[in-house]
Amino acid sequence: MSSILRDLPGIDAYTSSGGYGGLKKSLALSPEDLIAEIKKANLKGRGGAGFPTAMKWSFAAKAEGSPKYVVCNADEGEPGTFKDKPIMEKNPHILIEGMAIAAHAVGASQGYVYIRGEYPESFAALENAIMEAREKGFLGNNILGSTLSFDLHLHKGAGAYICGEETALLDSLEGKRGIPRVKPPFPVVAGYMGKPTVVNNVETFACASIIMDIGAGAFLSIGPKDSPGPKLFSISGKVKNPGVYEVPMGTTLRELIFHHCGGMLGEKKFKGVIPGGVSTPIVDEGGLDCPMDFISMHDCGSMLGSGAVIVFDEDDCMVRASARTAEFFEHESCGKCTPCREGTGWLRAILYRIERGQGNERDLDMLEEVADNMQGKCFCALGDGAAMAARQFLLKYRADFEAHVNGGRCPFEGR
Repeated sequence: MSSILRDLPGIDAYTSSGGYGGLKKSLALSPEDLIAEIKKANLKGRGGAGFPTAMKWSFAAKAEGSPKYVVCNADEGEPGTFKDKPIMEKNPHILIEGMAIAAHAVGASQGYVYIRGEYPESFAALENAIMEAREKGFLGNNILGSTLSFDLHLHKGAGAYICGEETALLDSLEGKRGIPRVKPPFPVVAGYMGKPTVVNNVETFACASIIMDIGAGAFLSIGPKDSPGPKLFSISGKVKNPGVYEVPMGTTLRELIFHHCGGMLGEKKFKGVIPGGVSTPIVDEGGLDCPMDFISMHDCGSMLGSGAVIVFDEDDCMVRASARTAEFFEHESCGKCTPCREGTGWLRAILYRIERGQGNERDLDMLEEVADNMQGKCFCALGDGAAMAARQFLLKYRADFEAHVNGGRCPFEGR
């Protein structure tokens, strides 16, 4: 089993294709040996940060306190991201299996899937899959005759982007307002209800299932050694065939857009691409041959993020795109820290003024100044994402901004 995107919604179809084989192999190992296998596979978290999964699990395993918890971040609130939805709806048992594997690794007895409230189909599919897994003995007491007792529960989010941040998610799960916590302590030490908690993304747990089924060596053979494994990309925008694509990590943007997606819609000229969701800096044509992995994307001046690829063509106004992005961040800021609470509003106001043709040269300098006052000074990554996005739009497409300022109107109006 080396593929994540398979249409195996029922447990019988999943097990007949080798599903839960990874869990069986895991239960035959000690928690230490299980974590060692995940470490050998060099699995990095697929939620955006790319933190080594084995390191996170080892911290939680060694942390004092009980009970321990495993939490899945299935909120998927990053604009342009829709890769976790097909996993939960078409192959939900790969997520359940991965969470059970993590539970054995860290000694957890309970797990929660914090799922996006706007995903009723995903919720229903997971609810049914969890019931199936309980009936077949893959969840519950003494799983498959082992000492592992672990069960899962679902929790609907309420549409807050900030709850994609793991500590804000945990506060929301506890029934509080979702805002980021002070770190340290980190969730692996004091997470849900103050107890050691592992928080990983849907795709990360799916990869853990694959690793324990095919082995770390086979997983390492997929993609580059420093960022191995399969990767899901949700591709939208001005391409002929948008959708979710599963390819080896390290596949280039050019291959994703012009091979897998069939090229630009209407044979228009490529203009730019946001590679990992709106919180990742946009890249122009010079970044098309950048491999999509955690290290290469950083070297290309952006980030892999959630793998949400948003493609722009020659008719798209980058000032308008930047303004809409800033508006989103202003709306979703939790307001906890001043640089983000005030800065996102300033970015939105400046960008819309320029977009309407009412801006001047000073606004371009002010945009950079506001972004500088935000980046690296916010409580969590939301403010940094807003600042980096605005800066990169201005850096890569300054001609668009200057055309608005000098012409007193949007030159792309009506396109």
